[in-house]
Amino acid sequence: MEFPKFLLADNTDFPEAIFIVHTDYPRFIINLQDDEIEWLEEFDAHDQKELESEVENLIEEASQFYDREVARYQE
Repeated sequence: MEFPKFLLADNTDFPEAIFIVHTDYPRFIINLQDDEIEWLEEFDAHDQKELESEVENLIEEASQFYDREVARYQE
């Protein structure tokens, strides 16, 4: 099964949270309410350095995805 790069997730136990799931490597879930990230991958020291430079871009992409989805719902 193929998944889109981002998925919008919701949970009534966290009514204020805005969860975005990134399904490509590196997989993670971000809460856009506070930009907290839960990584779904294990990383070594080398990977960690690469991620540090990529994290800002991934957060920006997740935010853009959310904005696009909300705009589509409002149409």
